[in-house]
Amino acid sequence: MYREFLTVLRREALKWVRVPIWVASYFVVPILYLLLFGQAFDLGRLFPPGADGSVYVRAALLGAPNYFSYFAVGMVAFVTLTASLYSGTGILFDKQLGIHARMTATPAPRSALFAGSLTFRAFSAAWPAFLALGFALAFTGVPGLVGLSVRSSVSAVGAAEVVAAEALLALMFTALFLSFGYVLTSNEAYFGITSLLNLPILFTSNALFPQGTMPSWLQTVTAYNPASMAANVMRENLFPTSGYPYPPVVYLLGLLAWAALLVSLGLYLSARSLRVP
Repeated sequence: MYREFLTVLRREALKWVRVPIWVASYFVVPILYLLLFGQAFDLGRLFPPGADGSVYVRAALLGAPNYFSYFAVGMVAFVTLTASLYSGTGILFDKQLGIHARMTATPAPRSALFAGSLTFRAFSAAWPAFLALGFALAFTGVPGLVGLSVRSSVSAVGAAEVVAAEALLALMFTALFLSFGYVLTSNEAYFGITSLLNLPILFTSNALFPQGTMPSWLQTVTAYNPASMAANVMRENLFPTSGYPYPPVVYLLGLLAWAALLVSLGLYLSARSLRVP
């Protein structure tokens, strides 16, 4: 099983590095969102300093010193979701090229074939998120730009919680979209479903907007969104405040439950898709 896993992992890596524009997009997209959306859309600028509205905005940001800092952490969830959207396309292309059928004929464990794709694609969805955080921090030294301001030093435990939250988020979203690749047979159906899910997942989370500004029914949905859970873990460590209902470890347990559910779904669907007729 280990050998088959490494073979699939190597194949996924070769496919990725042989398309330079694909690699470059992972660098460019986070920068564009931080520069364009993050710098232009600042809730704090809607009110003059000291105004009642400004005080309300700062309270809604739950410890973040400004909207850009709040947004930059939410970008981690946004970038992870965006990067994982196309995870299942490789499976669809393999079906169209006959590679999927040849994999079905091999005696390789089905879990190893799925795990190889999942591992590499989850990694490729996770690292751009940390890249976005790095760029946001670097903006603090650029004249004319607002950067990510961290309100306290992050402990080793806090750093581990941030990494774990991002890893679980990348794992679950990648497993979800890989599952669609195994189930569906046409590109049109795949892109239709992913496009349908992309914005609802994003806008029912607190990645871009403070949860306290939402109507009560949407706040309930947002609380169970894994993107919100991951963002809460990171924000609680970067902007310590008592405004969150749970500590980071509780949100991590929720992310672990989501990841277990979606990875199990992916294992089941991949085994069915790779079953010998």
